[in-house]
Amino acid sequence: MIYVPPRRSDGTIQTRRLPQSWPAETSLRILSIDGGGICGILPAAVLAELESRFLGGKSIADHFDMIAGTSTGGIIALGLANGLTAAQIRDVYLERGNLIFPPVGKIGSLLRLVQRGHRTIYERGPLESELLRMFGGKTLGQARTRLCIPAFEGRHGEPWIFKTPHHPDYKLDRHERMVRVAMSTAAAPTFFEALPNNGYLMLDGGIWANNPVMNALVDALACYDIRRTQIEILSLGCGETTFKVDDKRARGGLLHWWNVINAAMRAQSLNALGQAYLLVGKDHVMRVDAPESPNAIALDDYERARNELPSMARSLVEGAGREINRVFLTTPVTPYAPCPLPNAA
Repeated sequence: MIYVPPRRSDGTIQTRRLPQSWPAETSLRILSIDGGGICGILPAAVLAELESRFLGGKSIADHFDMIAGTSTGGIIALGLANGLTAAQIRDVYLERGNLIFPPVGKIGSLLRLVQRGHRTIYERGPLESELLRMFGGKTLGQARTRLCIPAFEGRHGEPWIFKTPHHPDYKLDRHERMVRVAMSTAAAPTFFEALPNNGYLMLDGGIWANNPVMNALVDALACYDIRRTQIEILSLGCGETTFKVDDKRARGGLLHWWNVINAAMRAQSLNALGQAYLLVGKDHVMRVDAPESPNAIALDDYERARNELPSMARSLVEGAGREINRVFLTTPVTPYAPCPLPNAA
């Protein structure tokens, strides 16, 4: 018999968390990074370009109090919290991404499409090897920045958010290895197998929170005694796919709605952004993403992503860089320290 642990949600605290103090005149800066597979080159390159232009190549992580990331965004968030610069993370994608998503020709693509109907199409090993190179044996408790990393737990079918111990109530994830957290949030169905984790079964956070901006915002409001107007958010996308319902799709069945996941991810992202705008004001949320495209880059299309996204990142920073620098990059944030373990000396 397979051991199935209890639902993580069964241990949810029933009362409001005790808000921790926050300086009254200090903003709380959040960086939120969407999921998108190899298209994570785009947000990584945007951040690297900001480092180069405004920070003298120093890590941009020092300018954010909290980072949220889903799937590939979770890998970037963990990398930044582990002391890597965005430029170093971008270079991992550009130089090693073909090991995780090996390019194939037209016939190989067709064979993958057939295979995808029955089983996952990529082995987990190459991804795990690259993550070990990035994180070694580091745990969430060793992160240099507060983190919120969405995943999905399959045994019970419910959302899961890995969090650093930035509030005294956050005790469960401190000893989770960064490698396992990254593999959990990036275990995209049909691409990678779900990840067994102490009786649980972890899948990609994009199932429910491909844009994690509200995960970070709600967490900040729940954890700290802070006014909503003190919060500043930089939200980075991996490229938007145009999705519209034409007459055929409106009347159609499964064959017309084969890419319904694109509609769900787009709707979730727009809804999360809209909620964030309502809570803190649109003037406190800066969204940076590639323009919508009917021919968006697939999350495993390494060659297109490598060839097109770095230049797109430079163009986006040309347009938004000065304002990002003004709001987020003129001064570093106060260094983060995790809450001590209970009864620790």
